Amino acid sequence: MKKVFVFILMITVVRLFAQDDSVVKKVIYPSGYEAKTDAVYSEINSWKGREDIYFNPKAEKPTAVVFNIHGGAWSHGVKESQTGFGTFFKLGYAVANIEYRMTNDATAPAAIEDVRAAILYVVQHAKELNIDPDRIVVMGSSAGAHLALMAGLLQNDNKFDGNYKNVQHYTIKAIIDKYGPTDFNVQGFSSFKSLVKWLGVNAESARFRESVSPVYYVKKTSPPVFIVHGYADPIVPYEQSVSLKNKLDEMGVKNRFLTMPGGGHGKFTAEQKSELSKAIIDFLKEIQP
Repeated sequence: MKKVFVFILMITVVRLFAQDDSVVKKVIYPSGYEAKTDAVYSEINSWKGREDIYFNPKAEKPTAVVFNIHGGAWSHGVKESQTGFGTFFKLGYAVANIEYRMTNDATAPAAIEDVRAAILYVVQHAKELNIDPDRIVVMGSSAGAHLALMAGLLQNDNKFDGNYKNVQHYTIKAIIDKYGPTDFNVQGFSSFKSLVKWLGVNAESARFRESVSPVYYVKKTSPPVFIVHGYADPIVPYEQSVSLKNKLDEMGVKNRFLTMPGGGHGKFTAEQKSELSKAIIDFLKEIQP
């Protein structure tokens, strides 16, 4: 009953799903880096998928790359709302900031296909971007974390890769999951309007919901996963991350689960944000992507 109650509570406040993701912000990147903005990784009918890539062409050896995926209930948000990549620039990483199709453009699994395409586009252009395709980290918040988990846990499974099915020789080294939903086969899912809209005509199919739920893709060979979730999250139930953590442990996959006491849906205190930043750095240094 507790799990159902928490899920229903999430529904009642879904309109609070995120901050204003339409705000355009400027990414500040280090001297020596270059920016390839609005790189088109996919064209579907009149829609063009774009990503902004910040990379160091003069690094002594190809660098690791972090793919960032914004949240917004699969229905809103823009890549230009995302900044705060300084932590990764200091580690010498490249950063790719992704946009994907919203629900009004296409329903599931379109967004998953787009994120995979954005990653594999960079793999194809790794040499010119001075990026190591075997050192990929995928990160997202909320719905973006769901997409990061799907993209990362798929690894080399090309079921959602479309025109990129023949791209090979790359490795997802780690996933950073910030309070993302992980299992859509839970009681009460049908009251989550944004999710139902994204699932589209397949919303009532348990098999389809499983096919786009990250927890069902965890296996012994899955990449390490960093999870953070506010214990008081009113949007995505804390139990969603607990389920993922339990599955990772069951499969023996390296992971770290950071709980933010009293934390909401990404609403953390300054101290908690500092703790989170340090924890992510420590996690990445430990696994050395």
